[in-house]
Amino acid sequence: LEARAYSTTPGGMHFLIGGFAYSSGGLATDPALPLTNAKLTTNTPFVAYAHAFDAWGKSAKFDTVFAAGCLDGTADSNGVPVSRDVCGLVDPTFRVSVNMLGAPALQLKDFAAYRQDLIVGASLQVQAPLGQYDPAKLVNLGSNRWGFRPEIGISKAWRPFTIEVALSANLYTTNHEFFGGKTREQDAVYASQLHLIYEFRGGAWVAVNANYYTGGRSSLDGVPQNDELGNSRFGLTLALPWDRQNSIKLYVTDGVSVRAGEDFTTVGLAWQHRWGGGL
Repeated sequence: LEARAYSTTPGGMHFLIGGFAYSSGGLATDPALPLTNAKLTTNTPFVAYAHAFDAWGKSAKFDTVFAAGCLDGTADSNGVPVSRDVCGLVDPTFRVSVNMLGAPALQLKDFAAYRQDLIVGASLQVQAPLGQYDPAKLVNLGSNRWGFRPEIGISKAWRPFTIEVALSANLYTTNHEFFGGKTREQDAVYASQLHLIYEFRGGAWVAVNANYYTGGRSSLDGVPQNDELGNSRFGLTLALPWDRQNSIKLYVTDGVSVRAGEDFTTVGLAWQHRWGGGL
């Protein structure tokens, strides 16, 4: 639920983000894990970096997120009680996005005259299996597999409103060390996001966010499981500029409907510092 993922940013700018997220409910890093009666919590500090650049005359961005976390709680997995209390790294992500239409690469001195109309962009995010993982446990902070998420996004502005739509496919490699010594494969998870953003004078903005994701049926040692997803979430985001270089973001998300997997609430706070690009 990431609003303004395809907004235009002046070339040459750098962003450093630090924050903290708290989640509770039926959560797991793998959304297709069949958990019920969950009473799980995670506390996750994170740090991220982003850089805006010129890609063949188009506005583009690279970003990466590193997080650690502590998870504790109990749940039932296929009717069997399980418990977990663990701290460690979460799988980091790396992403490149390019706005292919409606967002030319601009320097800061030219950005004030830019007015967004329609932006069409695309991105590719890679999730690396570097997080904490114990094959003797069902729930972990890492997933022990690579993940790839190609996405297409559309952003249309009617000042002071902006509507964004994004469609993505989450693709996964095989986990050969799944719980119980099994090999686990998972079909692609297809997701859509919708954001309605209102921008205030002075740079503050608020967004209403929603998504829906489906697919993701898994198999264990070649045997298909009854865990196909059909879930949706709802969220709110508020961004407040602190000064020319710093801003604060508050966000909350919650499950609306859940067929299998995750059903949780998340609240978070992030601080962003920007520099470079003539700022």
